[in-house]
Amino acid sequence: MATTTSTTTAIELDDRRLTVLQREPVEAPKSVNESLDPVLEASRLADSDVPEGGYGWVVVASCAILSWWTIGTSYSWGVIQGALVDEGLSTPAVLSFVGALGPTLLAAVAILNSRIMRMIGVRYTGMLGVFLIGLAEILAGFAVKSVPGLFVTEGVLLGLGFGLSFIVTSSTPAQYFSKKRGLANGVVFAGGGFGGAVLSLVLDPLIRTSGPAWAFRFLGLSTLVTGLPAAWFLKERTAIRKGGFVEWRLFKDPSFVFVFVGGAIGTFPLLVPPFFIPLFANAIGLSSATGAGLLAGFNFASAIGRIFSGILCDKIGALNALFLALTLAAVSMLAIWPVSTTLAPLAVFSVINGMANGGFFSTMPTVVGNCFGSARVTVAMGMIVTSWSGGYLLGAPIAGYLLDAYGGQDSGFQAYRPAMFYAGSLALGAAGFIELVRFRANKNFFARI
Repeated sequence: MATTTSTTTAIELDDRRLTVLQREPVEAPKSVNESLDPVLEASRLADSDVPEGGYGWVVVASCAILSWWTIGTSYSWGVIQGALVDEGLSTPAVLSFVGALGPTLLAAVAILNSRIMRMIGVRYTGMLGVFLIGLAEILAGFAVKSVPGLFVTEGVLLGLGFGLSFIVTSSTPAQYFSKKRGLANGVVFAGGGFGGAVLSLVLDPLIRTSGPAWAFRFLGLSTLVTGLPAAWFLKERTAIRKGGFVEWRLFKDPSFVFVFVGGAIGTFPLLVPPFFIPLFANAIGLSSATGAGLLAGFNFASAIGRIFSGILCDKIGALNALFLALTLAAVSMLAIWPVSTTLAPLAVFSVINGMANGGFFSTMPTVVGNCFGSARVTVAMGMIVTSWSGGYLLGAPIAGYLLDAYGGQDSGFQAYRPAMFYAGSLALGAAGFIELVRFRANKNFFARI
């Protein structure tokens, strides 16, 4: 039976199983130190014992609900941002910083949160995260006239809650699945896509009838009512002991470095479409309701993309699925969005980019678990997610400043094009780093990894 040991939550198996149990290699190119990596070997052996379901599906459902509020809230920010811009609170660039600060802290404190999860367990980590998210939204309802107040509530406090919830949802399902790990992660992160879609549709009429303050309070109360019970059902399959914050030896593996850098670059464009689709829709003469509907379509497509990408992870390999998602995101922003001057092409862009955008989130935990070992997924994900903080903080605001530099939100759709090309180029660059990992795994471009 497997028991957890070591600073990276490695799984120690008895010697007899080491001699009789065979597993096919994980999805990483073999590094020079792989034979000396007991965590990676232990992960392979432990993956042969996973139930591929059972209580794991309860964990997946609970994580999907947490993902609904962690990711869905961020991806519906564009609706609230548009309303606050219309009320004259501040510019899109400044309010993009407010919306981006929560995801930024999610990433910046990921290593610390992985340590907290190993100290108090996934159940209480998830409950604490949900409580902070709900509290932040309720308090934000009293700060809708204050940009500093929104930075503290909708930024800092919300981000701390996001981080605790995300580390749980991105690492726990890997304990219960191996062959179906991609599908499980896809379902979990599809919850965030569906959350963003539903919240985008609900928030627009709520803001128009009751104002942004009650929209924030609605989000907070709904989070607490649904999220706390869901977090209570979270449970580890194997006990997770205390360990180190960072496993520095991973940086000796070029594949880990490429995934680390590719993820860091790939987060810069992620929030640009959901933050700016409502504003762009208004720039081409569409109503706020249409903009909210397009954002809902983006998020719904994101949910479908998360599930589909998860299935692709199991069918063609997680690295292939991640590369396809980033490439599709780049092409949609470079070739489709710039010519979306009417509703139809903008709707097409929203669907295609939404699917690609969602694929990034659902494939990354599977890439980490398959390539670097499910036994260290908590530590490795914490390290990789930390690299996303710069993209989350600056990605959408840079697009906002580019918009201001070329005339602002009232200068027509041409003013948005520099931001589109900036976001698309970075997505293409991120895809290039993932291609380097794929190249190391197999020189055949379409080979199964």
